[in-house]
Amino acid sequence: MADIICIMGESGAGKTTSMRHLDPKKTMYVDCDKKGLSWKGWKGQYHPEYKNYVKTDYPQVALQLLRKVNEEEMFRHITVVVVDTINGLMIADEMRRSREKGYDKWQDLAQSIYELIDYSLTMRDGLTIVFTAHTQTEHDDNGYLFTRIKTSGRKLDKITLESKFSTVLLAKCVDGKYVFETQANFSTAKSPLGVLEEKVIDNDIVKVIEALQEF
Repeated sequence: MADIICIMGESGAGKTTSMRHLDPKKTMYVDCDKKGLSWKGWKGQYHPEYKNYVKTDYPQVALQLLRKVNEEEMFRHITVVVVDTINGLMIADEMRRSREKGYDKWQDLAQSIYELIDYSLTMRDGLTIVFTAHTQTEHDDNGYLFTRIKTSGRKLDKITLESKFSTVLLAKCVDGKYVFETQANFSTAKSPLGVLEEKVIDNDIVKVIEALQEF
């Protein structure tokens, strides 16, 4: 079974930057925001010609890529797949169907995102699937601010996407330094017991993957 990680955070919090130390020869990057990556020299690492970088905001295309990585021999060398961001998929699908009325489009949107994440849970051993997501901060019933994954439509709110992940990291920029929060602190951040002992760690997904592999 693959390891599944979600990195959530506001724009500029370092979600994409945390991927900078991944080995591009073993990584498939699905750029759903179609904006490129956020460190110097990335174009020499990730490119469609290298068969490790795809720009798409169609959930169906992202799912097809996951299936290929999971099933086809030519992708057996891939150990990490990054889907950045799931909000890029949700918003693009919502905009493409903006003229449609009624419940069906929201049902379809929820189904496509749920199916993408749910399929990743069934992928082969040795794989890590990293999803990134934007966050929204709102008041809970007691008046406290609470941060969670930002979704489109009430159906996805009811699903609670965080429940599909055992590891949810909250990316932040604190005093000019990019970090991850690994446990709930008025947020839905979480990690398996005993894996990430510190509540705040460096913004480096490679170290997180290594810790999960030792778990």
